[in-house]
Amino acid sequence: MHGFLAVFRKEMSNFFVSPIAYSVIAIFLLVSGFFFWANVSFMSLISLQAASNPMIAQRINLTDVVIRPLIQNMAIILLFVMPLLTMRLFSEEKKSGTMELLLTYPIDDTAFVFGKFLAAVALLLIILVGTFSFPILLASVAQPDFGVILSAYLGLFLMGAAFMAMGTFISSLTENQIVAAAISFGAALLFWVLSWTSSLVGESTGGVLRQLSILEHLESFNKGILSAPDLSFFILFIAFFLFLCLRSLETHRWRG
Repeated sequence: MHGFLAVFRKEMSNFFVSPIAYSVIAIFLLVSGFFFWANVSFMSLISLQAASNPMIAQRINLTDVVIRPLIQNMAIILLFVMPLLTMRLFSEEKKSGTMELLLTYPIDDTAFVFGKFLAAVALLLIILVGTFSFPILLASVAQPDFGVILSAYLGLFLMGAAFMAMGTFISSLTENQIVAAAISFGAALLFWVLSWTSSLVGESTGGVLRQLSILEHLESFNKGILSAPDLSFFILFIAFFLFLCLRSLETHRWRG
């Protein structure tokens, strides 16, 4: 992929030259930190109650009370912030008029798309690494299940990368960043809640909706289960939207 590193470095620089990356990282860490504190406080409260009630003590589980709710909350936060990172990837190039100039450079379309996409994914990794202090703090006072934690973080990363791929494609369709962010959020939310309506339709249609739901495939990661169908879903989801982005770029080149 000729020109990949040049595109990747340019996008990473753009993220940190503007306040977008700093704002998203700060918001994510602040809100995630609040939920972590709330979950740990709730754990402390029920632990005190369990001291006088053995029945409660038997049901207390650090994974169920702190880790899984925290991961679920972090997934919801990602649902909101991911469009902010992808909205400008192609929209800004189109609006500023540099898209046509970039397409004249000796850069492969694949390198162009993957350079932008992987820059956004790299920022996602930075965001998630910033939350590693949560399980480290838990490990200093308890014995959390690191197998579940690692599996849940892998699910978060794959979900975020899937939303990044979809947002990258949507950004290639418009020059308006706000429109790109709004459509990306709406599409991500749709894939999030698809399984909620599976019981309202027939069995076959409901099964299709469950298979297309991000939430349905994320659930197994939160339980510490790594399954080939769930991994395949996220990989195919990412590949599909990056393929559409490449076709969108080819259409733009042809029209230009």
